Amino acid sequence: MNYLDYTVIAVYVIGFLLLGRLFRGAKSGSEYFLGGKSFGWFPLSLSTAATQISAISFISAPAFVGLAKGGGMKWLTFEFAVPLAMLFLSIFLIPPMYRAGIVSVYEFLEKRFGTSTRVLLSLVFQVSRAFATSVMIYTVALILTSVVGVPMWATILIIGVVTLIYSYQGGMKAVVYGDAIQLGLLVLGILICFFVGLDLLGGWSEFIAKVDTERLTAVDFDALGLREGDNFGFWPMLIGGFFLYTSYYGTDQSQVQRLFSAQDMGTVKKTLLVNGLIRFPITLVYCIMGLIIGTLAINSPEFMSMIPAEKPDLMIPLFIREYLPHGVIGILMVAILSAAMSSLSSTVNSLSAATIEDFFNRDKQLSDKEYASYSRWIVLFWGVVTLILASFTGSIAQTVIEAINKVGSVFYGPMIATFIAAIGIKRINEGGINMGILSGVAINVYLWLFVPSVFWFWWNAVGAITTLIVAYFGSMIFKNEDRKLEVLGFTVEFNRTHTIVLLLFFAAIVLVSVYFKDMIL
Repeated sequence: MNYLDYTVIAVYVIGFLLLGRLFRGAKSGSEYFLGGKSFGWFPLSLSTAATQISAISFISAPAFVGLAKGGGMKWLTFEFAVPLAMLFLSIFLIPPMYRAGIVSVYEFLEKRFGTSTRVLLSLVFQVSRAFATSVMIYTVALILTSVVGVPMWATILIIGVVTLIYSYQGGMKAVVYGDAIQLGLLVLGILICFFVGLDLLGGWSEFIAKVDTERLTAVDFDALGLREGDNFGFWPMLIGGFFLYTSYYGTDQSQVQRLFSAQDMGTVKKTLLVNGLIRFPITLVYCIMGLIIGTLAINSPEFMSMIPAEKPDLMIPLFIREYLPHGVIGILMVAILSAAMSSLSSTVNSLSAATIEDFFNRDKQLSDKEYASYSRWIVLFWGVVTLILASFTGSIAQTVIEAINKVGSVFYGPMIATFIAAIGIKRINEGGINMGILSGVAINVYLWLFVPSVFWFWWNAVGAITTLIVAYFGSMIFKNEDRKLEVLGFTVEFNRTHTIVLLLFFAAIVLVSVYFKDMIL
């Protein structure tokens, strides 16, 4: 990197500091955490996509597809369940929660079940999300340090301080509009790597001639995820993925908070529709980009020698450093920083919302002034905690991505089951659902420790089904009074156009993935 690259990064940093200042002045909790419910579907859709297409997507996914042992286009199967999950959320889960007028999604559970259920799931979210985000920041900092030479502490500090300043000042408005800008930068970075890599290979025909054809197979209908190494099959990725994504987008505060920020229910449904459509095309592009750069590395001994065998994630950053001109390098470093900052800003804002709503303001006793003050201090608290955790993550970094996914899959099934019970199963009460949650988590931990042959994507389904069964029969034991929201008499909110579009898109992405090898060759 030279002065031109550092200038690009400096302009970016200053711009985001000004962004926070532009949106400062929120006078209430709703305005700070929900942006005054003023957002339309377009910025909300971009913001949600930005948190999903993270630094890991830009760096690790292409490395998995193009270079990592056992990798390839099977990464596409992660996307199969997304359209179906968006459809389920739009019809069943999100409408009653949006109309409840809440900030923390876990408040919904207290109204239906009781305080213990609300606090239990909120605490699970806060601990797991802070840990996962700290690991992501560490991973990005490690890569930037390895490639650029900036000290680890300085990289973490830059990511953390800039993100905290604009998040602290601007609240949800700064987060959403900042995410939209960051998504644009990230997509730009993916396209630059795609076309430069293709040009260095000599064009599309040369890429096709040199690519490892074994990496082009995306779908395996025979792999059921029930024995060692039998992973990424169609059925575990579809069924397990459905429970994972409905839980992530429908019960994780970092995602649901965006939907609660929408100006009306129509905006919520459009946001879910766009999220069901936008992920796969971007994923497809960065997967092909990974194939291109991986093929370049395999056919370029000098480039390949720079990538440590145990750290294929360095493929993209090293490609940026070695093959792109100055100025463009700065833009790509900004893209990676953007992805990290997007995840961090979303995390600290949602953690703060969950903390203040579920622990400090459950009885709505805080004034608007007190609420706004507490909110900003808690944002700083979680930001500092996340950065401190990032500084001590090094010893587990090489296996941490899989570990994070496994930890999430331990809890996501029981979480979505809890909300399904809250909305649709009147006979389940507080004691029963708490027993179900603990049982669902316990069986997933058991599978993790003692049945490693079961692919961890299945845990999402196993945890959800176990939670519902135990909660239903456990509720016969506990005699505590049920708390039933009026919305329990819900009606299915069926939008014919959205349903047809999402189902057709689901079929399309499966067909594209199944026939990807034939199409590309």
